Amino acid sequence: MIPMVSIVGKSDSGKTTLLEKLIRELTDRGYKIASIKHDAHSFEIDHEGKDSWRHKKAGAVLTLISSASKIAMVLDSDHDHTMKELRDKFIKDVDLILAEGYKREDLPKIEVFRSALRKEMLCSSQDNLIAVAGDPSSVPPGTPVFDLDDPKVLADFIEEKFLTPEKPVHR
Repeated sequence: MIPMVSIVGKSDSGKTTLLEKLIRELTDRGYKIASIKHDAHSFEIDHEGKDSWRHKKAGAVLTLISSASKIAMVLDSDHDHTMKELRDKFIKDVDLILAEGYKREDLPKIEVFRSALRKEMLCSSQDNLIAVAGDPSSVPPGTPVFDLDDPKVLADFIEEKFLTPEKPVHR
C-alpha cells in the first residue's frame, strides 16, 4: 500500500511552497512522489472552446487529453473522494503520496503553522498530527517541529517514517 501524508494549514500559510520543496528533495533522493491537491470548491482545468471542453459539454463523463509528455483526465464525480479512494483508483507505481489539504481525514498530517497568522493550530494528536512545520507557540506533547526553511530535515523525518528501505515501492 502506498503511504500517504497530508500537508495541512490555513490559507497562505505556506503549504504549497513546503510541498514543492519536499517533492523536490524526495525526488532528488530517488523516490517517486505523487501529489494530490484537495480543492473544497469546484474547479476547471479545461477551457471553453478547447476540443476536450467541447467533448465534456457534449456529454462525455470522462475525457483524456494526451500528448507525448503529459496525460490529463477530466472525470465527472458524484462525491468528494477521499485520499484513499483516489490512491486506490488512480495512483500506482509511486513510493509516497503527498497531499495538500484533507485536514478532516484520518491520515498522517503535517501542519504548516505560522504564529503571525494564527493563534491556534488546526490539528491535534487526535487528528493524526505527526509533525508541525513552522513556529507554533505550543504543540501537542511529543510532536516534532521543523523549520519551514529547512525541508531536508523534514524530508529525513518523512523518509524515516514512511520510506525506509523495506517500505519503498520503487527505488
